[in-house]
Amino acid sequence: MGALIAGLGLLFAAGLVGLFLVARSRTPRLPMDRRRLPDPAKASKPSQLSRITGITTEAIADFLERRGWTRKIATALDLAGVRVAPADFLVLVAVGGVVGALFGLVLGGPVLALLFLGLSPLAAKFGLGFLVGRRQKAFGDQLDNTLQLFAGSLRAGHSLLRAVDAVAKESDTPTSEELARVVNETRIGRDLDDAMELTAERMNSEDFSWVAQAIGIHREVGGDLAEVLDRVGATIRERNQIKRQVSALSAEGKMSAYILMALPVVIAGFLTIMAQEFIVKFVTTGIWGYGLMFAALVMFTIGGIWMKKVVTFRF
Repeated sequence: MGALIAGLGLLFAAGLVGLFLVARSRTPRLPMDRRRLPDPAKASKPSQLSRITGITTEAIADFLERRGWTRKIATALDLAGVRVAPADFLVLVAVGGVVGALFGLVLGGPVLALLFLGLSPLAAKFGLGFLVGRRQKAFGDQLDNTLQLFAGSLRAGHSLLRAVDAVAKESDTPTSEELARVVNETRIGRDLDDAMELTAERMNSEDFSWVAQAIGIHREVGGDLAEVLDRVGATIRERNQIKRQVSALSAEGKMSAYILMALPVVIAGFLTIMAQEFIVKFVTTGIWGYGLMFAALVMFTIGGIWMKKVVTFRF
């Protein structure tokens, strides 16, 4: 009972630290004291928790800077659309690992606690990958509407760069953010073609690369860019329609693959909890039990790769 109370107390403290870091990460980029004159009457000293958190994040930021990891982590967070400093993100991951370890310690002991602690960085990595993929997919889905806005702005008499700025203000995220980046990069001296090619690489969008090439060719040879963008948009729209049709037709196969891959794991976990005598034999029968587990793992891996190849299509 004492260990349970201690674990719950540590869990509550870790939750408070996590909530504070989340609130701290949502503060505006421009501090409040730079936007208005400070009021001496309302000035207050930072709390002990704030000082400890600040020292921790500064130490992590210095370590990342010395190792050269700051740019990599910042790039990954930017691609995922997460507006958090790299040091703050690592502190949040560490807090999540501590919370998971406390849950594991309360539920299953030290082994489960170490397992949850080790899964925290992996969960953060896969979570960022998921957010990056979702953001890139949203950018591709918005591209046909983006090209229509481009063509409309050009027909209205705007210059190319002014059209990019107008589309950036009228589009949804992430298109607005990426085009605003293009405008800002051109304002500090980067060529428009290079900025758009970098955007295509960031968003992993072959369609937007076509758009960038079309704009580059137009800047060299001239012509009606609005008409060119209309044709490119029609082509992209047809490709997206085919993609959606294929995704709808392959949805059943993907669901079947998910169920088949999850079924052995769920059954093994259920037997481990409800009927341990069936699972214990795999580790008590010597080489035969371990051999069967190794063979099952190999077959599971081969089946997963095969089903992934079956339901994955490249356009």
